[in-house]
Amino acid sequence: MKIKSDADSNKLYISNRLSVVGRTDYPKLIYSAAEDKDDTWLASGLRAAGRLNAMEERRKPKGGFTMARVPVTAADTMAEGEFNRFYIRGLYVRALAENITELVIYRAKEVDNPRPESKAKIGQRISAQALMDDLRANVGVDTALGLPPGPNSGLSVKLP
Repeated sequence: MKIKSDADSNKLYISNRLSVVGRTDYPKLIYSAAEDKDDTWLASGLRAAGRLNAMEERRKPKGGFTMARVPVTAADTMAEGEFNRFYIRGLYVRALAENITELVIYRAKEVDNPRPESKAKIGQRISAQALMDDLRANVGVDTALGLPPGPNSGLSVKLP
């Protein structure tokens, strides 16, 4: 499984919002969630046992830093985003096996206020290989190609 491979090679995304306990537990949690659970279970596991920091350092607009509360939605955002990234990687493997070279961007989750840049991507075709290369090279929330386009976008890809 790609998750174990990423963890073994230190390429698994480890959020700064995870506590020391969370950083230790996260690889096992995401592997277990992907094996026979879901993103909701993962989010619940991230919220439990002090796995998320209560506070985080944030940059101030005029320079310097301040401490702020980690959003209550942080566990959900992380779980959904990482599940989507691994789903896209799995879909790429299927596309490759079926000689499909492009994937189609779609809204996988409804959002209250979709960003205009996200709405503009719906229906676009994207090179499966370029997307996979991007996900491999850019571990974490934002990727160079913009898929997934930031936290809570609701976008993913599907076969044409």
